[in-house]
Amino acid sequence: MGTLSLVLLLLSVQWSWAQEDPLLPFSEHLDPEHKVRLKWGFDEIQGTILFELTINTSGWVGFGFSPKGGMTGADIVIGGVRPEGSFFTDHHAGGNSMPVVDQQQNYKLLSLTESDGKTIMKFQRSIGSCDENDLPITNLPMKLIYAYGQTDDITYHSNRRGTKELNLLKYMPRVNPPNSNFFDITMVNFTVPANQTHYHCKIVRAPTFNRKQHIYRIEPVITNPDLVHHLLLYRCPPSVTEPFEAECYTGVDGECMETVAVWGVGGGTFEFPEVAGLPIGGNVEDFLYRLELHYNNPNKIAGRVDNSGLRFYYTSDLRQHDAAVLMTGLAVAPGYAIPPKAKSFLTYGLCDTAYIPEVLETPHDLQVFSVMLHTHLAGRKVRVGHFREGKQIDLLAADENYDFEYQEVTNLGKTKPVKLGDKLLVECTYNTENRSTLTWGGFSTSDEMCLAFLFYYPAMNLSTCVSFPDVTSLGSAMGATDIYSWLFMMFTKTWDDTSINQYQQTLKRIDQHVMVTNSNNNGSYSKGTLPDLSVIPSAPCRSGCATKSLALLLLLLCLAAQWASL
Repeated sequence: MGTLSLVLLLLSVQWSWAQEDPLLPFSEHLDPEHKVRLKWGFDEIQGTILFELTINTSGWVGFGFSPKGGMTGADIVIGGVRPEGSFFTDHHAGGNSMPVVDQQQNYKLLSLTESDGKTIMKFQRSIGSCDENDLPITNLPMKLIYAYGQTDDITYHSNRRGTKELNLLKYMPRVNPPNSNFFDITMVNFTVPANQTHYHCKIVRAPTFNRKQHIYRIEPVITNPDLVHHLLLYRCPPSVTEPFEAECYTGVDGECMETVAVWGVGGGTFEFPEVAGLPIGGNVEDFLYRLELHYNNPNKIAGRVDNSGLRFYYTSDLRQHDAAVLMTGLAVAPGYAIPPKAKSFLTYGLCDTAYIPEVLETPHDLQVFSVMLHTHLAGRKVRVGHFREGKQIDLLAADENYDFEYQEVTNLGKTKPVKLGDKLLVECTYNTENRSTLTWGGFSTSDEMCLAFLFYYPAMNLSTCVSFPDVTSLGSAMGATDIYSWLFMMFTKTWDDTSINQYQQTLKRIDQHVMVTNSNNNGSYSKGTLPDLSVIPSAPCRSGCATKSLALLLLLLCLAAQWASL
């Protein structure tokens, strides 16, 4: 009996995993009795949002958005399944009365089924507002309303209604699984140097667990928010065996480069999706970890003591997948420069996943669910282009209004598959109009970076997938004979719109060193060129013409029937 129960349990778990829809990663019950469940996902690049509403009823169902939580001003869809077929319409409400059918139907029904006493309605709409009767979906919490009937006759819903406030586009699930606990990895009474920029590293052992655990939440522990700019946690390779603490990149800490967690100024707590967690314990427990803190101390204040770091919540109830983080973009090094006086200067970092099999024995596709984009003070925009078989298929992520003071790990809205062989191009836009000297790539706040940290599953033993301009090709294309003459040229050039544009175009067309490294710092090194990145247009609003045409057709059919009966 015990064996049979175990088999049934495993089958039920596998079945629940199989039902996971990567296009609908978020889920909330809208009512206390858990009769009404909403699943959703979105694509901010395309400008669309997808919903699946499940209600325990065989009658009509309704869902919408309300300015204040009631009927007045609400944007509503109503649907159901009748013997003759399903119905689905876009409405708006003027008050506590029957909602009015919109002249322009801007919701698209994808499926509508009824079985086992449940009605499931799957539909899509634009994130923005398509007409005066639609409410735009914003980055702020919105009041969602629902109602349903016991039959498919749309009559008063009585107490079968409710309201719940959710932030659909900035949703961060908050779960408290059983058998959970937490541990901290932080600095301990570290005195911050009186330097404008300081990177401090600490190699530590993680807590020991008898078997594997899954980290499901990462929370920043920041004791000096005015000094701590960002921090990262890296997993060290087996070659690093002893704890260590010093200024970063002055010892063995430089060998620990597999990103595990990342936090930036302005960010908050990050929660993993219910299908994945960061693994720790089991065969992972033998590794050491490097905590890296970037202190930004522009006033060079002395004597400040810091205990900042990260708190990790974990559970023994394992999830379907191990998650991981992959650093992509432009390798951080001083060999590239951003000119001064530039209104909009572009740099690029290329990740070519075709080289992943050269560093891993069992590589596989990546299911990317979240991303953190990162530059320093001159950054204005960051985009991650997605290419397959030589063509751009998507923008994996984009921030058109990048803010150095507000950096966080953001959910993509849906899980996006990156297949082996795909290319990811990280494009960063900088503004240096207020600078009179070159800005070099580097670690200081006044230097620049162009990175995208991709959160994905299933985990692979990968560290980085980056590129860097071939400096020899760059110097040759600019007419320099060696590195010294190129540096002299860069420092003495008169930078204006023409010279800035010429330099940018040269950087774009020269060969790039493309690098992929695994957890043991074994790498694949090759050369490649940068593809052209385009902005993906948002999906247009659905026209109401189809609805008007249908109404006209029904009118003509009705008139024809009346004429035939005469």
